[in-house]
Amino acid sequence: MSNSLDILHIVAEASYMVQLVLLVLLFFSLTSWTIILIKYLYIRRAFRQSETFTNIFWESRDLSLAYKEAKLLDGSPLARVFSIGYGELKKLRQSGGKSSLAEGDSLIERFSGIDNVKRALRRAITSETTRMTQMIPFLATAGNTTPFIGLFGTVWGIMQSFRGIGLSGTASLAVVAPGISEALVATAAGLAVAIPAVIAFNYFMQRVRVMESELQSFAADFLNIIEIDILPAKGRR
Repeated sequence: MSNSLDILHIVAEASYMVQLVLLVLLFFSLTSWTIILIKYLYIRRAFRQSETFTNIFWESRDLSLAYKEAKLLDGSPLARVFSIGYGELKKLRQSGGKSSLAEGDSLIERFSGIDNVKRALRRAITSETTRMTQMIPFLATAGNTTPFIGLFGTVWGIMQSFRGIGLSGTASLAVVAPGISEALVATAAGLAVAIPAVIAFNYFMQRVRVMESELQSFAADFLNIIEIDILPAKGRR
C-alpha cells in the first residue's frame, strides 16, 4: 500500500511534461485493454460458433437446413461465408431453372456458375478476415510507440535532475531523486503498456490466421460438394 502511495506521490509531484506523458500512456493503456477484452470475446465466440456450425454442416445432408442453422449462428465467420456461398448457389439454381439451354450451353453455364460462387466465397473470406482484424493494429501501434513515449518522459526527468544540480550546485540525493524517480516511473509505465499490447497482438493475429485457414479449407470443401454432387445433376437435366 505504501509503495502505491509513493508512486502516486511521485506522479503528483512530477513535472507537467512527465504528467502529460503519463496521461498519454494511460490513454493507450485503457484503449488497449478495451480492445483486448472486445477482441478476446469476439474471437472466442467466433471459434466456438464456427465449431458448432462445422458439426452441423457435415452432419446435415441438406444444405438448406445448414443454411437455416447458419442464420442462427451470427457470430460464426464460417457460417457467414457459407450463407453467402449458398445464396450465390441459389441464384445459380434459379437461373438454371428458368432457362432452357442446349447441352453445350448448360456446361458453360455450369462452370460460369462455379466461378461466381468462388468469387463470392473469396469476397466473404476477405470480409471476415478484415472484420476479425479490426482494431488489432492499434495494439501493434501501442506496442511500438509507448516505450518511446515513456523514454521521452525518462529523458525529460533526467534533464530535470541535471537542471536541479545546476541550480543548487550540488549533486545530493535530495536534488536528483525527484527527477530520477519520475523518469523511472515514465519508463515503467511505457513498458507496462507495451508488453500486454504486443502479447495480445501476436495472440490475436495467430488466431486470425487459424480462422482464415479454416475458412479457406471450408470454402474448398464446399466448392467440391457443389461440383461433385449438385452441379453435375443440374447438367444432366
